[in-house]
Amino acid sequence: MKISVVIPAYNEEENLPEVAARVKEHLAGRYERELIFVDDGSRDGTQRVLRELRAQDPEIHYVLLSRNFGHQSALRAGIDYATGDCVISLDADLQHPPRLLPELLGHWLDGYDIVYTQRQDDERLPWLKRQTSSAFYRVMNGLSSVDFEPGTADYRLIDRRVADVVRSSPDVDLFLRGFVHWAGFRQKRVAYTPDARFRGTTKYTVRKMVKLALNGITSFSVRPLHFATLAGVGVSGLAFLYALYALFILIFTDDAVPGWASVLISVLFIGGIQLLVLGIMGEYLGKLFIQAKQRPPYLVSETDSGLPAPAGAPRPRTPFSPSDASL
Repeated sequence: MKISVVIPAYNEEENLPEVAARVKEHLAGRYERELIFVDDGSRDGTQRVLRELRAQDPEIHYVLLSRNFGHQSALRAGIDYATGDCVISLDADLQHPPRLLPELLGHWLDGYDIVYTQRQDDERLPWLKRQTSSAFYRVMNGLSSVDFEPGTADYRLIDRRVADVVRSSPDVDLFLRGFVHWAGFRQKRVAYTPDARFRGTTKYTVRKMVKLALNGITSFSVRPLHFATLAGVGVSGLAFLYALYALFILIFTDDAVPGWASVLISVLFIGGIQLLVLGIMGEYLGKLFIQAKQRPPYLVSETDSGLPAPAGAPRPRTPFSPSDASL
């Protein structure tokens, strides 16, 4: 059996040798292995380190993206290039502990198609990270039609047939953790406590987390549009009742005094609801616009010479070697 391990990296030059060593240590045995590092447009020495690792170890491969396309696109690139009977994805910062790899493989050998991990609460994580993560899953479960377990991320094993489903998806902006849950198949959960980051600082900012949340919600649910409809009906009803009240005051009482406060509140309230509804509609229209253009989810600038290109994909350039001079 062949095991593919996909490791996206963005400015992780200090962590790459360590994560490669630990993954190989925990996958030692009867498996044929390939480690596919996907550089997501790093600005440090990540590309240099990957070339050095490849020169030292034929089991290590790399895919260099032409720019930073985002974590989900980097994962998808690694899955596209993976050739193993199963594909394991984990981050390069070593917060996803490689010691879980034998357990993931054990469940896969027992017949599970997807083995995903669930992070347990860890007080060592920054307070903001824990709160934003918790809020992310609450919002996702409240607005999405897919049930997301809190703490699940992109540390998972998927069978070859699941990887082929991911590869065949026409989605340009694919939300992988939601897509894998949506796909079904036999799934198994493995709980773990994350390790501390080996070196460096996190690259996942609040802005990126908000973008990921919006992508997940709009990819798997139209409930926000239902909310917009209900909000419009509710505000219209309140406006109608207020109009009846104003007519009653005008016709049957002498208290009709022109006031700017009521008018201002009404205008701001209704205007705010209108902007909210337009914003929700704009998110969906934006996704339709991006999907309609059918641009590739990522572009590859270079791979090592030992990594075959996915079916139907153009062959990216490989590093120059002296033998190329005769061509």
